[in-house]
Amino acid sequence: MNDLAPVAARLTEPQALTPAGFVNDFYPSFWWIPAGILAAALAIKLPSIIRLWTDPLLRAVGGLLVLALSVFVFVAPSTIRWVNQVTGVPNISGPWVYSLLTAFCGSCLLLIITWRDGLSDRSPRTRAAMRWVLGTYAAVIAALWIMFALAEMPEERLRDLDTHYANTPYAREMIVLYLLAHTVATLITNALIWNWVRTDGLDSLLRWGLKFLGVGYALQLAFDAAKLSAVGGRWAGRDLDWLSTTVAPPLACLSAILIAVGFILPHTGQYLHDRRQVRDAVRELRPLYRLMKAGGGGVPRVLRTPPELRLIRRETFIRDGLLALSRFVDADLRARSYEAALALGHPPDRAKALAAAVTVLDAADARSQGRERDGAGADSEAGSGSGSGGADTTDLLRDIGAVSRALRCPDEVRAVRERAAAAEAATATAAAVATASAAASAASAASAASADGERAGDPVGHGGTER
Repeated sequence: MNDLAPVAARLTEPQALTPAGFVNDFYPSFWWIPAGILAAALAIKLPSIIRLWTDPLLRAVGGLLVLALSVFVFVAPSTIRWVNQVTGVPNISGPWVYSLLTAFCGSCLLLIITWRDGLSDRSPRTRAAMRWVLGTYAAVIAALWIMFALAEMPEERLRDLDTHYANTPYAREMIVLYLLAHTVATLITNALIWNWVRTDGLDSLLRWGLKFLGVGYALQLAFDAAKLSAVGGRWAGRDLDWLSTTVAPPLACLSAILIAVGFILPHTGQYLHDRRQVRDAVRELRPLYRLMKAGGGGVPRVLRTPPELRLIRRETFIRDGLLALSRFVDADLRARSYEAALALGHPPDRAKALAAAVTVLDAADARSQGRERDGAGADSEAGSGSGSGGADTTDLLRDIGAVSRALRCPDEVRAVRERAAAAEAATATAAAVATASAAASAASAASAASADGERAGDPVGHGGTER
């Protein structure tokens, strides 16, 4: 008895969980992991599909996700048992799952062909290829059901239908047909994807999406290899069922996740990129918006407002504010500021934006002080400046983004403003000197003319005696 105690202890010790044991233990719930991920991907994509329902590519991606989700829902053992019980036909889940998988493969192939060639550039060769895919895979699905109806498959199998009936007439052909159809579609799709990846000029998000698809379909090929090897082992009288029940399921799950990511990444990435651009545009306009808001009013804050609507409202408010400032705009100041910015070393586009920022700030100050420009080009109250009450603000309305970015650099705006003011002062001083010089010259000329007149009117002459 003492000699048997160590053996009994070893038998009762918990054994380390191997990969095969993990798959076997979690097989019933294993399939719900990719199903949940695919459902989440479909939920993320669904708003875009509904909003842009006229986009056939988005509809195709949505349909593809629905098919992939259906495959993993109906391949779960609990769903297989439920479908068999509801229909009353043992193993009817087999051709049903095979049909869903075949439809998924054909849809992937169609989507890749359409996606790559584009909706507006369908050549006769492309249309012929799409018709061939539709016809071939519809025929395969029909053949699967015909062979199932002819096969004798009375014993329900939840996990090993492929290998258990690998030698059964008609069931054997059904299993081989779906595996071959899946393998051919995967090979063609994989080749198209990797040829596409090597194309120059692809968007980075699209390239990464294609790489995920390529890896996912490579795992699909490994899945097919495991299934075909297990079936071939049955034909050869060898037990390779573990390839079908232990190796193939994880490959299918990981492949489905990567394929879902590959199809969603380009669309979701572009959507997030567009949203980020809109949010950046809203933040970019904040300095100019605050300046216009200082004159009164503002865009009312509404909870859960889409960024696109916030951007439109902010742009509209800014343009309305600039139109209200038009009667305070000094066009001469803008020209001087532009020259000053160029003199400070700024490029023309930046100089234009800085000059506009200086002009807008000056107009805002003039509005706060009530110094409205009149039609003659002078301040109605201060009596200085130039421009008109209807100054042209076309450039300001068009370049509000550049003006707002310039306002983010107050030091540069201040330097341009000071240099423009110095240029104005120098111009005024030169004008005053020129005016004084002209006045002095006029006075001297008048004095000389008066002296000549006096001499011309002296009848006696310089000596004071009559000649």
